Amino acid sequence: LMVWLRRCTHYLFIVVVAVNSTLLTINAGDYIFYTDWAWTSFVAFSISQTLMLVVGATYYLTFTGVPGTATYYALIMTVYTWIAKGAWFALGYPYDFIVTPVWLPSAMLLDLAYWATKKNKHSLILFGGVLCGMSLPLFNMVNLITVADPLETAFKYPRPTLPPYMTPIEPQVGKFYNSPVALGAGAGAVLACTFAALGCKLNTRTYRWMAA
Repeated sequence: LMVWLRRCTHYLFIVVVAVNSTLLTINAGDYIFYTDWAWTSFVAFSISQTLMLVVGATYYLTFTGVPGTATYYALIMTVYTWIAKGAWFALGYPYDFIVTPVWLPSAMLLDLAYWATKKNKHSLILFGGVLCGMSLPLFNMVNLITVADPLETAFKYPRPTLPPYMTPIEPQVGKFYNSPVALGAGAGAVLACTFAALGCKLNTRTYRWMAA
């Protein structure tokens, strides 16, 4: 009974991690709606995607100890997103928010850092975290370039307008306009290391017993 219970708990935990990571990143392409705050939203969403990817991918990777598992985790997130966006498309929303697999290359870098350092967790946290955090905003910008024009999409799928007292007088995008990729990559490189460490921490004996 205990073996059955542990394994069920383990698989449940894996599903919860994968599903919640996907749900938290699934709307990250919606910054194309925020035409006044596009770059600001791009930076924030890029960081959120990085952190959700790195914590789950690191957990999968260090739990199995098999290089390649991080990429597998990113593939799960990608497929979940395609399914969810497909459901949105059926409801009339545009499908081309996130159809490019932006997480896969960054997850591959995590796998590479783990494999190249002979499964050293500290190197995975430091090198893998930095590589993942720096790369994802770049791939996310490629995603942004490949989707439909933001203004065209915004007019095609209108949202309720803001009341007059909440309408910004001047779009405040100047701070992030010059290089949103660099800003997202800089913040992501620092924060991703912390979340990679969290992903490793999930594999202490407290969680390890589930796979017994």
